[in-house]
Amino acid sequence: MYFNPDTLAFVDGEFVKAEAAQVGAYAQSLHYGYAVFEGIRAYATSAGTRIFKAEEHYERLHYSCRSIGLPFKYSVEELTDITYQLLEKNNLADAYIRPLVYAGEPNMTLKHASSSNLLIAVWDWGKYLGDQSLRLSISPYQRPNPKAVPIEAKVSGHYVNSIIASSEAKGRGFDEALLLDMNGYVAEGPGANFFFEKNGELFTAPQGSILRGITRNTIIDLAREAGISVTEKFFTPDELQGAIGAFYTGTAAEVVGIAAIDELEFSVPFSETLGAQLAERYRALVTGALVAQTA
Repeated sequence: MYFNPDTLAFVDGEFVKAEAAQVGAYAQSLHYGYAVFEGIRAYATSAGTRIFKAEEHYERLHYSCRSIGLPFKYSVEELTDITYQLLEKNNLADAYIRPLVYAGEPNMTLKHASSSNLLIAVWDWGKYLGDQSLRLSISPYQRPNPKAVPIEAKVSGHYVNSIIASSEAKGRGFDEALLLDMNGYVAEGPGANFFFEKNGELFTAPQGSILRGITRNTIIDLAREAGISVTEKFFTPDELQGAIGAFYTGTAAEVVGIAAIDELEFSVPFSETLGAQLAERYRALVTGALVAQTA
């Protein structure tokens, strides 16, 4: 799925066969999750292959490295150029892109690494959560406390929380989890931001215990361009009563509808909600059919 014998990856300055990419058994990142990554998509457009918001993604990769003290030498411009080259070498236009910055040297200490390694992988990947509206369950696991870790950074180790929450929900027969923060407010999904629609408005969690995703921010911009009110606020699960719809956003998931959260069934099909309208506008934007004013 992710690679075949002909697939190339970029590893530390070279384009190499993906199956040859490896990390040592004593690497600090392997033992402690001390690494950062991005999820980016490229789309086939009438003007050719286009990486959506490459600059924003790679700037966030730099921010994530700084947040955990991981040295990183590549500029945003270099990363963007390398990624376009990698897509071309793999004959990919519509593709998912995974840059990973990790500490690969043997190191069992809990100190900052003195150097880092870079992997960029690309593959053909459909919408991560599919196209059907999801049935969610509120997770017994919370999002990490933002006073414990830099929550706005995409740190590999943070996603152990996501794996546990997602697996627990699926083990109970749901499609995905919905996590609360340490104060009992709705935060986000294991790998996507959450919106709900109520009284003709959209609501989503503010800065705090969430990763303010690039797709999330794009959807907010598109909504406001279309005259749709979006409020960022803390809200409890009880405040979802009376909502007519909800959806998740993320680079891997794009925009996917939510049919129910535990016993709460949304009364309107996703196709008739503001979320569906924004999903269409988002698709038009990333494929070049729509030019956003503020995105």
